[in-house]
Amino acid sequence: MIPRFLQNVLERAYGRRKIISILGPRQVGKSTLLSELAASGTRVRTLNCDNDDDRRLLIDKTSTELKNMVEPHDFFLIDEAQRVKNIGLTLKKIGDLHLDTHVIVTGSSSFDLADEINEPATGRLIEFNLYPLSLPELASSTSQIEEQRMLETRMIYGLYPEVVTNPEYARETLMNLTNNYLYRDAFTFHGMRKPDALIKLVRALALQIGCEVSYNELALTVGVDKATIENYINLLEKCFIIFRLNSFSRNARNEIRKGKKIYFVDNGVRNAVLSHFAPLELRNDCGMLWENLMISERVKRNAYHRSYAQLYFWRTHDQKEIDLIENMDGRLTAFEFKWNERKKMAMPASFAQNYPNSDFNVINNENFWPFLS
Repeated sequence: MIPRFLQNVLERAYGRRKIISILGPRQVGKSTLLSELAASGTRVRTLNCDNDDDRRLLIDKTSTELKNMVEPHDFFLIDEAQRVKNIGLTLKKIGDLHLDTHVIVTGSSSFDLADEINEPATGRLIEFNLYPLSLPELASSTSQIEEQRMLETRMIYGLYPEVVTNPEYARETLMNLTNNYLYRDAFTFHGMRKPDALIKLVRALALQIGCEVSYNELALTVGVDKATIENYINLLEKCFIIFRLNSFSRNARNEIRKGKKIYFVDNGVRNAVLSHFAPLELRNDCGMLWENLMISERVKRNAYHRSYAQLYFWRTHDQKEIDLIENMDGRLTAFEFKWNERKKMAMPASFAQNYPNSDFNVINNENFWPFLS
């Protein structure tokens, strides 16, 4: 069992007496985390909403029926809650009861659960994201020295729990995850008409991590219109397959203002999409993998620290760029990612001139731990 940093965050949230929602990809350990959270209680009820019988217990219930079901327990856990029709209304009713029971729900995608919850249950729910394992989580279980030794493996195979705990089956696990789970929520979405186009889009994005993407060019590559590309990218993001960074600009004349970069939540999934697990010495995408790993790790770090920093990239029309800009309360910190520690880089002069009080850091394979801690 590798302890998850989110567990301490969730336990601190108990005192707020709100429903706790945990969203994240399939197979990242949400059910295991639920079990760990409930271990401190003696009266625990768990509903797995992948099962028809458990789903029916939550559909079209009155407040009185819900109170009788929830109140006798220390913990009332609802797993895969997005499978329940009108789950938002059900949670609103439970929230309005103001019970002492800790109610925790999970969902493997946010396009159903968040959309159904947020409007009905506004003010009654706290939302958290759980991601694949982070490098600091692994280091807390092993050591930084061990994780430094495993760094190239993490870049190729990623950080899904089963991949980490059963490394001899890593490739098989990732291919199974990609083929059987990755698109499941997306394909069940009511607006999905061209699943082949979605798969083609994911492959195209996998080849462009760290690069500025054009929705028009992606539309030509995939063979659909631009609006469909935008809808599918929104869907992939809500299913925790990818995430976007927008370009940073405060209207300096030469800055790109509407650019986008897309990264994968997990390196292993990215490589599985391309069926490419070659070792680093045989690859020409080491820089892309390092950048994707570090930025995805920063996303996890900020989520578990409840940091509300905004993440961007920066680029000018004359090709000056910075991989990551973090804006925290108006203060900018710039990061450039270089896999090879021998590569040096200085802050671009135009960025230094426009944002003179900003910090600049080059993150390589020898100095990355403070960036993640």
